[in-house]
Amino acid sequence: MATIRDVARAAGVSIATVSRVYNNQTLVNPQTAQHILKIAGDLDYVPNPAARSLTTRRTHTFGVLLPDLFGEFYSELIRGIDLIAHRNGFQILLSSFFRNSEDLVMTSKAMLGRIDGVIMMATDERSINTAAKVRKKVPVVLLNPCKMIEGCHAVAVDNVRGAKDAVSHLIGLGHRNIAMVAGPEENIDARDRLTGFRQGLTEAGLDPGAALVVPGDFRELAGYKAGATILRHKPRPTAVFAANDGMAIGLLASLREWGFGVPDDIAVVGFDDVALAGFMNPPLTTVHVDASGLGGHAVEMMLEVLAGGADSETRRIVLSPSLKIRQSCGTLDPAQLVRRPLMEPRPSNRDDATPRLQGEEEVQP
Repeated sequence: MATIRDVARAAGVSIATVSRVYNNQTLVNPQTAQHILKIAGDLDYVPNPAARSLTTRRTHTFGVLLPDLFGEFYSELIRGIDLIAHRNGFQILLSSFFRNSEDLVMTSKAMLGRIDGVIMMATDERSINTAAKVRKKVPVVLLNPCKMIEGCHAVAVDNVRGAKDAVSHLIGLGHRNIAMVAGPEENIDARDRLTGFRQGLTEAGLDPGAALVVPGDFRELAGYKAGATILRHKPRPTAVFAANDGMAIGLLASLREWGFGVPDDIAVVGFDDVALAGFMNPPLTTVHVDASGLGGHAVEMMLEVLAGGADSETRRIVLSPSLKIRQSCGTLDPAQLVRRPLMEPRPSNRDDATPRLQGEEEVQP
């Protein structure tokens, strides 16, 4: 492979001049720079990023730390980050920390020295504490933080507003007995969506303390297991708000296996509007979150910080979600809903017809 020395020799200039051309310095005559770039192209020369970083003190790489990489929401979030980063000449170094404090600290330390800044989802105290430590070394932009850190930009989703809109829609359809499948208690998104759920009930004159809230963890299996709890509750809810689409999709599968129709027997609303939501049977009504835009805003904030240095004013952007109405809610008044007794699950092709996911314990209502 051609080296910077080869380019300098062939172009009849010094190594320093070639370096200035690739580091976007303005000290090189435009005609000379064009001549050098042509020679470099003929030689298939590729600048060494490590050497460039020593000169510019920039790696042109962002670190991205997320709690998980599984699911369509994270895929869209990463896509938005990567799109805007590449558009501005940056790469991303991606990792997850799987809710483990030690993994989070080790991963963040491993990134230092290889990145210009970190974009980090900080929805709990553990990740906030780590972000505060990383901030002492490199700039940090927070995604959906549970609280702000001095000197850190942040971009978040108005989860309270989105949850209230979902509940208000169900109440507008005539539902009064509305249950919720909640997310993990330590997660700020889950807490805000639970707050919005309760506020929506309160504003409609309903008692939020009387509503059934089933704990979950944002995964499909949690929604699937919640189905049995919801169906055996007395009186049985006529509608369910799930704190994310993953749990809503799991709930739909559970209700179907128990022989209950959506929305004829129970209405279901999710949150996030992942791509799969519109292809469910029935298509899922959900709160739309622009996950790709969330990631893109975070990168734009990081670029502002790098351009402005320490004088960059700290900002927080809050994105407003919108309700995407599909068929999983229906339009019937709950008085018209069919009141079916709890039944045995519909037969399946498996040897045992008990509704459960492969590798999981049996779910008994």
